Amino acid sequence: MTAKPLHSGVKALLEFGPLVGFLVAYLIFRNETFRVLGTDYTGFVAVTAAFIPVFLAGIGALWLLTGKVAKIQIATAVMVVLFGGLGVWMNDPSLFKMKPTAVYLLLAFILGLGLVRGQSWLEYIMDDMVPMTAKGWNILTKRVTLLFLASAALNELVWRTQSEKFWVLFETLAMPVLIAIFFMTQIALFVDHASMKPEKPKKRRRKKA
Repeated sequence: MTAKPLHSGVKALLEFGPLVGFLVAYLIFRNETFRVLGTDYTGFVAVTAAFIPVFLAGIGALWLLTGKVAKIQIATAVMVVLFGGLGVWMNDPSLFKMKPTAVYLLLAFILGLGLVRGQSWLEYIMDDMVPMTAKGWNILTKRVTLLFLASAALNELVWRTQSEKFWVLFETLAMPVLIAIFFMTQIALFVDHASMKPEKPKKRRRKKA
């Protein structure tokens, strides 16, 4: 299916709106306790329960408006439903905090498996957003694999040693910035290994006799 053009503002709202909404809702209700069917839920668990359908709705809206959803968003959605759902069902916030670790490790495993097979699967995951040579993709894949492994270890360190509020702020604000900085440091790689699609040769007009 061909992707339909979407205004950048609408796209950003659908992609980052649920995350921002989660952060705002958490800061408002983090000290509250909600009683549902005789069970007490902390503000974190309650906000998580509300966040899951909102996140899925955002992805669904992207698909309806553009006809396309990034593969990494699908993987993230599965992890959100799995760990978030289990966390709410078992009333255990730690399961949701482990979700980023699972996502990072899964992506690192997928990329690492591709490298072992002599292939770069990062291009497939990133939907050809960056035109590069095969060598460039191979280098970037190795670096991104290490990034995901380091991110998984960092998430485990933060949620196990810091407060809940610190972890929420770290995951929603700090991690996106750190990942953005990482890709900014790869600009030289993108330039050195840029791959331009060859232009089709122009047909020469035959001169009239």
